[in-house]
Formats: sequence, C-alpha cells, structure tokens
Amino acid sequence: MPFKLQSLPYPTDALEPYIDSQTMQIHHDFHHGSYVNNLNKYPELQNRSLDDLIRNLNSLPGEIRTAIRNHGGGHFNHSIFWTIMYPNAGGEPTGEIVTVIDEVFGNFENFKTQFNDTGAKHFGSGFVWLVRTADGKFEIVSLPNQDCPWSDGHYPILCNDVWEHAYYLTYQNRRPEYLKQWWNTVNWDAVNERYAISQRLS
Repeated sequence: MPFKLQSLPYPTDALEPYIDSQTMQIHHDFHHGSYVNNLNKYPELQNRSLDDLIRNLNSLPGEIRTAIRNHGGGHFNHSIFWTIMYPNAGGEPTGEIVTVIDEVFGNFENFKTQFNDTGAKHFGSGFVWLVRTADGKFEIVSLPNQDCPWSDGHYPILCNDVWEHAYYLTYQNRRPEYLKQWWNTVNWDAVNERYAISQRLS
C-alpha cells in the first residue's frame, strides 16, 4: 500500500498561541505531505513498513538511499512530532519519564535548558531529540535535515522540529523563543508511551 499522510490529531489552530494555525497547515499539508508524495515514487518499497525502512537504511540500494533518508525520514520524524504535541498540554512532566529526567538530567529545568540549548545551537535545519541509545542510555542529540536517530539504533522518545518552516511565521528568526514556548504543547502521555516502547526494545 502507498504510504499515507495521516490527519493531524487536533485542529490546526489547537496549539495557538504557541504554534499558529497557518504554520500548522503549511507544515503538515505541504511539507510533510511532500515527503509522503516523494516517498511514494518508490513503489518497490511499499511492501516494507516505514519503521523498517528508517531502521535499515543501509539495506537499501545506494542510488536511492539518500532519497529515502530524506523523504522517509521526513515522514517518520513528522509522524512522531505531531503526536507528542496536544492542545492544553505542557507543564511539568508526568509518568515514568519523570524518573529518567531526574536521574539523567537532575531535574526538569535542567533538561529543558539542555534540550533548548541543543536546538538553539543546531546549525541549519533539523530536529533535536531525546533518545534511548542502542546501549540503553538517555541522551539529547540534534541531527541535520530529516536524519533520524532510529537509523543508528537509537530509539526516539521526544523531538522538536527546528526547521524554520516550523516556527517562522510567528517567531521569525527567534528560534530560542520558539523552543521555550513549545514546551506548552508537549503531550507527556505520548512521551511516556514512547518511553515504554523503548524499554521493551532494550
């Protein structure tokens, strides 16, 4: 079956004032949509899951590997990004992820500061991630463009998109402000679900 662009799990204006409706519509319908459309130009891959493609990029023929990293990664990364945000969310973390944050980063404020600094200092386009590494550690990393930590065996738990199209209409060049305000949208239930999956995969 062709890869599909899933609908947003909330209306485009649901994350205002932190992310505006026009940004959400353009970001989801056109940017994410283009990744899906371009990925579907490779019908020979449609018998494989998106997760399998991203986890096993090196198994792909060299002549299409970069395209699948870009378009498949764009589809994979955004599919996570939409689900870890939700209206009337944010605030202090809840659930089992609190233990990880406290044990690894000291407390939530330290975690946010490190996560935001990593995103602010990332040069150009990409994502900032909280991952469970292949050897079971928890780290904050940034990756360029649509590269995904799952391609290196690191399970993605939380991410923020720092491409300019994710924030420019509201924040212009003020990426640090966007990073700060974005925490008002975080869906801790979804983050805890991803954390639980990472535990099962360890």
